[in-house]
Amino acid sequence: MTQLQAGLVMLAVAVVLIVLVAVGWRNRLKRQQDIAPLAQIPADTANPTGYYEGMYVVTTTAGDWLDRVAVHGLGVRTKAALRTYPHGVLIERPGSTDLYIPAATISDVRTESGMVGKFVESEGLAVITWKLGERDVDTAFRTRQAADKQPLLAQLQTYLPAVQED
Repeated sequence: MTQLQAGLVMLAVAVVLIVLVAVGWRNRLKRQQDIAPLAQIPADTANPTGYYEGMYVVTTTAGDWLDRVAVHGLGVRTKAALRTYPHGVLIERPGSTDLYIPAATISDVRTESGMVGKFVESEGLAVITWKLGERDVDTAFRTRQAADKQPLLAQLQTYLPAVQED
């Protein structure tokens, strides 16, 4: 086999792989078309209570860190800025749709070491569990500065419903 033939075989394999990935992504989008639209971003976003630069990692089905949510651009990792407000969390994602998570939909906040292809140090990701329509989802964010993680988590904890003791 000549170098030209070997190169053409490798090119053909690469094209087949790219087509298979594209078909898989399209099928995932079709399977998830029942997911509710994203919440509207409120007009009152002038004075955030917190601001954190970092990376929007991914949104997955709650509890299944491998089941990426592809609709609404939620499956695409991007640089982002996370802003907190009394009414919710706004994740601004340049080049993709901004994501607003109303405070009333947040049910849990925790840390993880990884989700869908992005693995970092232990407890390096801040994960918000919230309700998107009827579906519980997990959204992961990684702060650019390690020192910002604890203040972010503390602020996100304020959205959790108060535990009532009997």
